[in-house]
Amino acid sequence: MQATYLTAILKDGTRYEIELGEQIHRGGAAGSIYINKSEQNSVAKIFHDAELSEYYREKLDAMLENIPDFPPAITDGEEYVQIAWPDAILEDSMGRTVGYLMPLIKMEQAVSLDYMMQKAVRRKVGLSEKYSHRLFAAYNLASMVAALHQCGHFMIDLKPANISVYKKNMLVAIVDCDGFSIGGKNGERFPAEFVSEEYICPENSQLSSDDMGEEQDRFALSTIIFRLLNNGIHPFSGIPNIPLNNIQSTIQNRIDNLWYAYSIKKECEQQKPHPYSMHDYFDNETLEMFERAFTDANNRPSAAEWKNHIWNILKRLKQCAVNDEHYYFGDSCGLCAQERKLKKNIEDIKKEQNDASANAKTLGFIPSITSSDTPMRRRNQAAIKVIYGLKSFFILMYGLFFFNLDNIIAPYADSIKRFGLG
Repeated sequence: MQATYLTAILKDGTRYEIELGEQIHRGGAAGSIYINKSEQNSVAKIFHDAELSEYYREKLDAMLENIPDFPPAITDGEEYVQIAWPDAILEDSMGRTVGYLMPLIKMEQAVSLDYMMQKAVRRKVGLSEKYSHRLFAAYNLASMVAALHQCGHFMIDLKPANISVYKKNMLVAIVDCDGFSIGGKNGERFPAEFVSEEYICPENSQLSSDDMGEEQDRFALSTIIFRLLNNGIHPFSGIPNIPLNNIQSTIQNRIDNLWYAYSIKKECEQQKPHPYSMHDYFDNETLEMFERAFTDANNRPSAAEWKNHIWNILKRLKQCAVNDEHYYFGDSCGLCAQERKLKKNIEDIKKEQNDASANAKTLGFIPSITSSDTPMRRRNQAAIKVIYGLKSFFILMYGLFFFNLDNIIAPYADSIKRFGLG
């Protein structure tokens, strides 16, 4: 296989040659990731569309001129790259911009932030159940976004699926930075390429990603933090109080219509909070932050505010006396409260099922079975449904008969009286 050589150009204009290695990741819509055989811990992103060479060059120049202050973190002697920001622009032999060099992020050590939202998924991928780790992830994400905002850059398509965290220490890892909205030092703006539903702030619902700025990041960051603190529950999910059509049932539609059910000031008419939400166990200051984020477009907390607020939470975090994986920052442990609620609901459902089975047995319809007899259990459940259906039908017909009894016997009234039936 013939070697591929490209010219790397640093911020100060220094040029040097690198050899491109094998492709290690197909990448997203913009480009694929290749090994840089000339430098350890460095990879190359090569764009799919060479026709956009001139545009990419201007945007990459702006990124090299305006680098966010977020150096790699070192913990236990190991370095963790947290953002794959361009180090150098790559040109081919014809002088066309074909991609850029960036630090290697060891993605095998990290997982999507999405995986932190649900207990079953955390277990599957080997993430800790410690609630404090979710707070660490929230703090590190807020720190990263704050550093970007300080340089005038905005992620725009900020969502858990686009963020990774190192499993060992909850440090953030962010890639595909060339898709951000980039602010140049001379005031120019290179807009973001994508934005995702369920994280679009209400005032941006009719805008394209080209026209979005810091307000979009503030809303999306607040949404992610709410989910990290509240067992993955989205701040605009809940139990509807009204019948919904297909459009109204989407999270983004509820955002657009401000269906925030976790407010400390105003009850949401359209929906109630999710039954397993633990927002009632947050302290007032945190609830006030979320109130501003989701009900006041002009006063949303900045990334820097969230960073400082979560740091203060971490300093006063209390460990639960019942479960050492539980932590809380309000008056009591919300995780324990929700586990008790879930346990009671499961017990109630089991009791209901047992009562239904017992009633069916009493009627002589269903034989006794063991819990391991799954096929028989399924037939039982089907029989119970039939029984309840017949019972409901009988009651309905019984009621209809006596409701219309006068009309039914009217033609035979005289004969009935002659027989003394009255």
